[in-house]
Parts: sequence; C-alpha cells; structure tokens
Amino acid sequence: MHEMALTESIVDIICEEARKQGFGKVRVVRLRVGAMAHVEPEALRFCFDAVSRGTVAEGATLDIRRPPGEAWCFDCGKTVAMEERFGACPDCGGRRVQMTSGDELRIDELEVD
Repeated sequence: MHEMALTESIVDIICEEARKQGFGKVRVVRLRVGAMAHVEPEALRFCFDAVSRGTVAEGATLDIRRPPGEAWCFDCGKTVAMEERFGACPDCGGRRVQMTSGDELRIDELEVD
C-alpha cells in the first residue's frame, strides 16, 4: 500500500512546517488528491490516523478534495475531461493530450493553533 509512504511524507511536511512556523497543533489538513492520482482517499485517512500519532497532526481532520481529470488536447485545442491517464481525447479521438488536472497530490492548507 503506497498510501502509507505518501502519508508519512505528508506528516513529515506538516511537522517541518510546524517547526518553521511555530504552530503547536493542526486541526484540519486540506489535501488535493486528483481523481487520477492512483491514491485511495480512505486508505490515506486510515494511514493518517496511524502515522500522525504523537505528532502535531494527531487528531487532525483530513479534508480531501478530488478534482476530476482534465487534459489539454493538442489536436483539437480544447481542455477536455479525462477518465484515464493516457486515454484519447473524448472529443476528437486524438492521442496528443497533456494532463492539466486530476493527477495531483498536495497539501492545500492547514488549519492550526
């Protein structure tokens, strides 16, 4: 389960920010996990509870936002919704598409005390 390693990295980043910015407790962690990021939100929640024990993030709520997949199609010049990472453009069938959204995993915001 790669979600465990991802969650460990998320908690490491949070702890580092706590040291830099001097906050003592995290109440909410807002994550952006794209629909095509190959990350299971419920597995992240489960791992977060375990990994955050004894840290400034212990007991924090995970607010996970799931932006849909989007790509720019070079053939038809449109931003299109994508269902799969390396799929064809749903409008013109072209294969020259570049992901613009939906594959990200990032911390958007922390609510802290």
